[in-house]
Amino acid sequence: MVGKKANPRLEIFTYFIIFVMAVLIARMGYLQIAQGVYFHQQAEDNRIRLMPMMAPRGVIYDRDGTPLVSNRPGFSVSLVPMTGPIPDTVLNRLSTIVGMKVEDIKAKIKQQGSPLAPVRIKDDVGQDIVSKIEERRGEMPGVVIEIQSVRNYVNKELGVHLLGYVGEISESELEDRKNDGYQSGDIVGKFGLEKVYDKEIRGIDGGAQVEVDVTGRPVRMMGKKEPVLGNSLVLTIDSRIQKAAERAMDNQLNYLQKRLGNVNAKAGAAVVMNPQTGEILAMVSRPAFNPNLFNGGISVKDWQAINDNPFNPMQNRTINAEYPPGSAFKIVTGAAALELGKVTPEEKILDTGRHWIIPKGNSHGAALGWIDFNVALAKSDNVYFYEMGNRIGIDNLEKWARAFGLGAPTGINLPHESEGLVANRKYKEEVYGEDWYLSETFDAAIGQGFQLATPLQMASLISQVANGGHRYRPYVVSKIISPNGDTVKTFAPEVLGNVRISERNLSAIRNALKDVTSPSGTAGYIFEGFPVPIAGKTSTAENPHGDDHGWFVAYGPFDNPTVAVAVVIEQGGYGSDAAAPIARKIMEAAFNLPPFKDAADRLAEEEAAKSLPADPQKR
Repeated sequence: MVGKKANPRLEIFTYFIIFVMAVLIARMGYLQIAQGVYFHQQAEDNRIRLMPMMAPRGVIYDRDGTPLVSNRPGFSVSLVPMTGPIPDTVLNRLSTIVGMKVEDIKAKIKQQGSPLAPVRIKDDVGQDIVSKIEERRGEMPGVVIEIQSVRNYVNKELGVHLLGYVGEISESELEDRKNDGYQSGDIVGKFGLEKVYDKEIRGIDGGAQVEVDVTGRPVRMMGKKEPVLGNSLVLTIDSRIQKAAERAMDNQLNYLQKRLGNVNAKAGAAVVMNPQTGEILAMVSRPAFNPNLFNGGISVKDWQAINDNPFNPMQNRTINAEYPPGSAFKIVTGAAALELGKVTPEEKILDTGRHWIIPKGNSHGAALGWIDFNVALAKSDNVYFYEMGNRIGIDNLEKWARAFGLGAPTGINLPHESEGLVANRKYKEEVYGEDWYLSETFDAAIGQGFQLATPLQMASLISQVANGGHRYRPYVVSKIISPNGDTVKTFAPEVLGNVRISERNLSAIRNALKDVTSPSGTAGYIFEGFPVPIAGKTSTAENPHGDDHGWFVAYGPFDNPTVAVAVVIEQGGYGSDAAAPIARKIMEAAFNLPPFKDAADRLAEEEAAKSLPADPQKR
């Protein structure tokens, strides 16, 4: 019997089926055996996310352990992608809730480097935003609310120019610091001590493995690495003196504007330091701002209020603003003239109201007649110090100004310190291409013309008179301590230079400065009845851009100085009226004296009373 002939098409189809099955089996074996671990990890990654946990920054304390900057819990909004990038529909909904542009959210995602990596979108959001996100949880898969540490400036604007503020790291900052372990989304110091000591106080971030559901909502904690708190700073600042200085500054500026008619007296600065060590006890710059506004990103409204202020609240005037020092510079001129033998403390010079070589005179044309060094400095006589400038010359005057540290940064560890300017021939020739004139030496001798100094430099100047000529590096951090309380680093007084002044001449300068606060001195009426002997110098500096600036520098107690003060009020007028009252308030706080209530205090109390509700039950 002849068999049936095979069907070629059926055989081909059969072989094809066998081949396909073999390929599928081989592929399944490959995926399950060779690649099983890999795809298991991929599946795990789809349900497990590594959530970074930002470390709390270290606390900043004053010298007595009072917290000035701490941390508080706050909410942040993050994106945790599940199976792919977060859809635009979700980003659009989120942008409306958090008040951010979609483009800005996408920029943060791009900065993170991977569309599947968790990214923090907004820090320190309010409860209203948290509620809105929770209400629409089903519409926004991958949107997560986290609890994060938020910087808390305990006293709001108190000491803001010294303490600084924090914010999210920018692209340029990230580029500069990426080799130091910084990452996108990090919160870093932007200003002041927060910036200078960022590495020391920022801590070590932790993280958590979190299982999430298909909406990106956390289900359970799989594992956790606790963040490490950053080191803390203990400052040289005395918060009691700082508060008194800021209150006095605010009250005085308000008084000058509303009672004395100095409508442009809206800015000023004060520095308080220990002349025996260089420790800064207080630093005040006005106008100021609340650094808490920068948490989570400052609003457009708040930023405009700061940015549009013509008196620039962001400027730290204690170290960055330069002013003609005015008559306070006569300390330098007097020291140079005495030490170079150009005059003795006893020699009398005739003041007719104008100098006999160049017709430059005293304020309001006053003429004091025959006067010696003590009277000239105590009464702030211009004609006498014009003659001192004539005798010593601009080159010697420059040499002595630099010996006191003027014309160079003091070396304080804060950003953007200005160097000021010491009047000299070279500067004028290089900048203006002109020769030096004797009239300019006269101006320089009384702290005008080209002379410029910062409030910190002037505090250093008066400190050197107080301590016998030692120029200390000013410093604001006394030590860095670890989270467990161990001291990591300490900072000690550092002498940068010495001005050699004989005891006789130094006594002449000191006694003249003491007479400034005596009943017949230019600041006598301000320090009337003050129980601690104070030496000081009033100064009214001409301002080509507006009203005169008012200065006052001082130290006390006279026989054993522990406090030195420099105060300047922009466009405040006479130093005795504008700046000296603030210095007195500072000295009261420094020496634990009962505060004397002056006109500025009374005005502040009146305005505070008017702002209270009429109904006592509502106060």
